[in-house]
Amino acid sequence: MANKKLFSSLKNKMIPATDARNEEGAPAYGLSPEAALAQYAATGCLNTTYYAAADEQLGLVLQLAEQVETDFLARVAVYSREQGNMKDMPALLCAVLSVKDQKTLARIFHRVMDNGRMLRNFVQILRSGAAGRKSLGTGPKRLVREWLEYRGEEALFKASVGNDPSLADVVKMVHPKPKTKIREAFYGYLVGREFDPELLPDLVRHYEKFKQDLSGPMPDVPFEMLTALELGPREWKEIARNAGWQMTRMNLNTFIRHGVFTDQEMVRLVAQRLGDREAIKKARVFPYQLLIAYKSAGPELPQEIRESLQEAMETATENVPAIAGQVYVCPDVSGSMSSPITGRRRGSTSAVRCIDVAALAAASILRQNPQAQVLPFENDVVNLSLNPRDSIMTNADKLAGVGGGGTNCSAPLTRLNKQKAKGELVVFISDNESWVDAGVGRGTQTMHQWNHFQKRNPQARLVCIDIQPYRTTQAQEREDIMNIGGFSDQVFGVISLFAAGRLGSGHWLEKIKMVEI
Repeated sequence: MANKKLFSSLKNKMIPATDARNEEGAPAYGLSPEAALAQYAATGCLNTTYYAAADEQLGLVLQLAEQVETDFLARVAVYSREQGNMKDMPALLCAVLSVKDQKTLARIFHRVMDNGRMLRNFVQILRSGAAGRKSLGTGPKRLVREWLEYRGEEALFKASVGNDPSLADVVKMVHPKPKTKIREAFYGYLVGREFDPELLPDLVRHYEKFKQDLSGPMPDVPFEMLTALELGPREWKEIARNAGWQMTRMNLNTFIRHGVFTDQEMVRLVAQRLGDREAIKKARVFPYQLLIAYKSAGPELPQEIRESLQEAMETATENVPAIAGQVYVCPDVSGSMSSPITGRRRGSTSAVRCIDVAALAAASILRQNPQAQVLPFENDVVNLSLNPRDSIMTNADKLAGVGGGGTNCSAPLTRLNKQKAKGELVVFISDNESWVDAGVGRGTQTMHQWNHFQKRNPQARLVCIDIQPYRTTQAQEREDIMNIGGFSDQVFGVISLFAAGRLGSGHWLEKIKMVEI
């Protein structure tokens, strides 16, 4: 007769032993320094999250940056800016490179510092001393001067919005040498030195003239340069009329306060703009940014514009693929997911929580895969019925309205195994801080339950999307398991290829390593 104890022991050896503890002190699998840094670069915000204070995140990122090759560090910086649209993290990584390898920094500087805000972030981080130096130094100063010289006066003027430091502060720090009389006058205007007004660029003169007489034509300058002026309804409607797509999305409540939507023509114009498919794609909008606009808009927002935001969400997520076979989507709705998605920062904490983003991703997959089953979980699976024909916003709101207990990442798999369910793909969207199911055996309960599921479904694949970085996961990466960091809609294409067996589990990290620098 077979020795059941022996064969049970052999079976358990197939599950890798845990090698780390998560933020709840429960068993977990640690990520490699490269994978952990990539996770932070795609999801980190350097603000306070549910489990980690801002300085803790900063310290961990700096520690990881010391453990990876400088070329990889540079690739992560480029990827997090160009693909992840992150702001603080790529600037921080460039600041670290300014200490570790200035030649490599020079190769990527202009790609990462693609606007004035990014340049100011970089300078601010260097001045803070967080990256190991408190002054710019010769190399970084040269790069900043080149950045300034590469742009025309009007572009620099439009980039001069913002403080701490302002663009004027940056100019004072690096002392660029103007090559023309126009540039000399412009720098003088910017930093408060003497200048010849007649030599200023046309846009600057137009702006200064408008400040003196608001009845004149409005200059084509950033919205923020006009808001400090005493503008009336006519000017505000003109601002709204000329606004770009992203600016419109971000300032709906501002337009409400200034009476823009008392004009039905402006309501129609803004609604048409927000629903413009080409403008949405060009704006590179994150689906969660539309969720912010939708949730933050006051009750006075016209229904026509609310409907356009819902239409925009459908457009922004239509690249979510249809996946062959049975799909299970498991959004974490536990208490820790109540943390703001971009962390807590005094005066600028996002209204959108991790649970909102998890719900949005789950609803997006359901929209394109009506056969999918959604299994929200906390201590256990939360029973909730969703209609795939409902709008993404509607289903996301339903999902975000449940839960609040402890975190048990293995709960959906446990239920599927009890039901002897068949399936090809399971997607978790979580912060991975599972503790309710913490056991004393080998491996995590998630790995145990996944092995059971995969034995019944040998072609099945597991994807774990981590929407806040904490350096651990509940499912160790292997051929049938992929860990992804981030909350952009780009992860959906990766999931589709992985589910079809066309990508290896390490593809996300390989994609970063393939970034050309």
